[in-house]
Amino acid sequence: MTSDVGFGHFFLPGPTEVRSEVLAAMLRPMMPHRGKDFEDLFARLQSGLRTVFDTERAVFISSSSATGLMEAAVRCVPAGAVLSLANGAFSERFADISRACGHETDSIEAEWGNVVDLAEVERSLASRRYAAVTVVHSETSTGALTDVRAVAALAHRHGALCLVDSVSGAGGAPLHADEWELDFVLTGSQKALALPPGLAFGVASQSYMEAAGRAASRGRYFDVTEFAHYAARNQTPNTPAISLLHALDEQLRAIAREGVERRWERHATMARECWEWAESFESRHGVRLSILAPAGHRSPTVSTVVLPGFLRGPQVVAAVAERGFTIGGGYGRLRDGSVRVGHMGDHDTTTLRACLDACGEALVRLAGTAR
Repeated sequence: MTSDVGFGHFFLPGPTEVRSEVLAAMLRPMMPHRGKDFEDLFARLQSGLRTVFDTERAVFISSSSATGLMEAAVRCVPAGAVLSLANGAFSERFADISRACGHETDSIEAEWGNVVDLAEVERSLASRRYAAVTVVHSETSTGALTDVRAVAALAHRHGALCLVDSVSGAGGAPLHADEWELDFVLTGSQKALALPPGLAFGVASQSYMEAAGRAASRGRYFDVTEFAHYAARNQTPNTPAISLLHALDEQLRAIAREGVERRWERHATMARECWEWAESFESRHGVRLSILAPAGHRSPTVSTVVLPGFLRGPQVVAAVAERGFTIGGGYGRLRDGSVRVGHMGDHDTTTLRACLDACGEALVRLAGTAR
């Protein structure tokens, strides 16, 4: 997928590295956002984004971070309690946003790195009436992947809507918005789509839209009924980030050339490369590493690598940076004991191996010093 000379040194789990062709597209001229040229651009973007989400529905385009559409998702749910599945920093944020928007919110918590037990979800949904369930598809803070299709099925069985954060999932992990019957699924531009930050995308079901029309306090800027009204006219409700939309146009062409299913497989291949590297590191170098998320529940886009007790995450990140590569530190409570590798976007196994080699050199040197 990569084509740039010098591309392949930035492996943060968001924002991700952006190809020069995509950055150059942002220099295209301005245009009125209420006119035919913009409407033609919006229509092209719809076609590409529908492929990414595997949907026939309109894809809402917001000039905001993905957090904006997380707020939109819960603001536009009618009054009622919300059940939040919390297994990391961003799923906890979803719960916090729900509370801030005035919903009584119950959380089912799992240890960071794991996923919430579906049997526990079933018990909670059976215990009281919930308006909605919030869940994170790919938890960027831990590298855990949740079966959101199964969560949506449970939510619907008990009359609740299912709101899905797929910020580090969409574009890198299989996602079927329509087939999985996700009521609201959102992502951001700066993760597996390999775009600059500043755009968010969301898809809403008909059931969700009907419910949103009854929501009394959905605000204005993040009112999804406004998004739907304007999307039907190939427009946005408010002034959009036109330069970022030009970048999106360029990147969606590249995604179409690659094919979204091949893109998913490329991410899966990179993830396996990272996991095998970590899990075989002790036998090769005498330094024990592990992947935080358990096998079978690992994201194809980001891995949290657990370090031995004598190494600290910030040390490792700094040592890798000395070798010209950027990786992520452990997030929140995982800061000291882990690092994160974002194997997503337009990277491939060639660029990833170079990053992992640099990580290996840094780890061996730091281990030798620590001992």
